[in-house]
Amino acid sequence: MRSINNFFIVLLLFVGGCGYKPSSHYTQNIFDQSVYADVKVSRAEPENAAYIRDELQRMIIQHFGGRMVSKEQAQSVIIASYEGSSFNPAGYDASGYITSYQVVTRVHFAMKTRQGALSHTITSITEASLDASTLVSSRAKTEALRKGLEKALDEFLAYAIAKGALSQK
Repeated sequence: MRSINNFFIVLLLFVGGCGYKPSSHYTQNIFDQSVYADVKVSRAEPENAAYIRDELQRMIIQHFGGRMVSKEQAQSVIIASYEGSSFNPAGYDASGYITSYQVVTRVHFAMKTRQGALSHTITSITEASLDASTLVSSRAKTEALRKGLEKALDEFLAYAIAKGALSQK
């Protein structure tokens, strides 16, 4: 037990001594204290537009928590534009029924902060396994779309943090 504690102490000293900084440090340098987010949905998917808008807005709020404010009060602005998704068959059963889809989701992010502007389009790929039931298949597609949106947002935030870390050096 004592050797495990010593290992963690040495690990902490090593990580701290080599200049490691958690991503939250860079997030604070990129995003000011107040953030405004706007989500735009293309007309490419009218049946899911409300869901996509609400879900992406919820994800952004979840990432930034209490720092969300009105556009007039915001020091940082994030605009997420959903550009559509495609559902490509990825697997079939013996009778030819599609059993899985590859869901490709495209979201364009534009961000303005005190460091300047940043713009990047993210394409995320997720998988959806389907059952013979239409209801279950529809739910699986919606869940894959949600995961694609979440991956796109996470990838954009990682991209923005990496840009911020590079600009500090």
